[in-house]
Amino acid sequence: MNKSKFFLWTWLAVSMAVFPVLAEGDNAEPATPSPSLYERLGGLMPISVVVSDFLDVLVVDDELNHNPAIDAARKRVPAAYLKYRVTSMVCQVTGGDCEYRGRAMRETHQHLNITEKEWDRMIALFKQVLAKHQVPEQETAELLDIMASTKADIVISKS
Repeated sequence: MNKSKFFLWTWLAVSMAVFPVLAEGDNAEPATPSPSLYERLGGLMPISVVVSDFLDVLVVDDELNHNPAIDAARKRVPAAYLKYRVTSMVCQVTGGDCEYRGRAMRETHQHLNITEKEWDRMIALFKQVLAKHQVPEQETAELLDIMASTKADIVISKS
């Protein structure tokens, strides 16, 4: 066999081995979209349990209730109502089919004069609740990013 035929056969053999794999990729089903954060958290039921536990911890926290405006709001707004509102908001912002129909974050929090220190305390409590429920690291980070996106509307007072 001369050199050119050898290269031709080699090229054909390699092509037959490689190109079917490439062709399979072309005919393969389109990649399914990644599951939403809502789906990765397990849907509405686990979200509502975590929100409920979080608010149970938040509502009685002495450090947060030291702020008279927060304390007054805790006494005025029933915990069950707050849990419903926050659950629907978390459901929506994580990709679920709930629709949050409450007020905007700035409108809801501006009269509370929430400080940076109080924000940090709330985040610490939230992390503890997520850890208690063994929310994975990736999902925890995504939830914290969502919360961070609301900080400018919630933290009004720097002192």
